[in-house]
Amino acid sequence: MTLLVRPARAADLPAVRAVLVETWHDTYDTLFGAESVTAITDDWHSPANLAAELDRAGHRFLVAERDGVIVGTGSATDRGDGLVWLDRLYVAPAVQRAGAGAALLDALAGAFPQADRWQLEVEARNEKGLAFYLRHGFADTGERGGSHGPCARSVILERRRAGA
Repeated sequence: MTLLVRPARAADLPAVRAVLVETWHDTYDTLFGAESVTAITDDWHSPANLAAELDRAGHRFLVAERDGVIVGTGSATDRGDGLVWLDRLYVAPAVQRAGAGAALLDALAGAFPQADRWQLEVEARNEKGLAFYLRHGFADTGERGGSHGPCARSVILERRRAGA
């Protein structure tokens, strides 16, 4: 199976949204309830919101394709002063732990070679997500977020470039 990571295009948005909706329900239904997850994905991952990301300055929006099918998506934003914020990284449940998440993370890192540090916010009870980021060199900063609706128990993770 061939994995390709590339910039997202407008034609990809329905498939990206489908991956996000499926992954959010798989990850968060037991934490927030299916109805809340549907409301979140209808808002955050609406076609209009996804389309607005395609050409945003200082932002990269990528997809991972396996044999021509979009199986994951990631996006990040340069916040200045060497800091890049990982906005989103999701892989369809059926193909998690098969390299798509790592490939998206690597491609995003390559898109921001100036970054000294990367940060992200992850729901504290998202055990799969936390484990993924810890395996990929992120550490808990001790800071807590909560800016994402029901994700009131979120953790800020950070990864620094060696020597930074």
